[in-house]
Amino acid sequence: MDTSAQVHARLRRVEGQVQGVQRMLHEGRRCEDVLTQLLAIRAAVEQAFFVMTEQHIRDCILGDELERDDPRVQQIVDALKLLARSGA
Repeated sequence: MDTSAQVHARLRRVEGQVQGVQRMLHEGRRCEDVLTQLLAIRAAVEQAFFVMTEQHIRDCILGDELERDDPRVQQIVDALKLLARSGA
């Protein structure tokens, strides 16, 4: 699956989650339940962001300077993922 299709699929899932949270609010569901779903939405959006960031690094920043399978490309991507997990 190409990057664009991956991001579209993630965003469709996020769209469904947002609609679910709206229903939860309308139904007066517990705050903790709503917050849990909001955290899931945030995580899904962050994943879409990092899929696009990886493509940007590979295609736009590095371009033809490094081969796609060069281990340094993966090291850059891994470093960004580590940074993302840190909450920065």
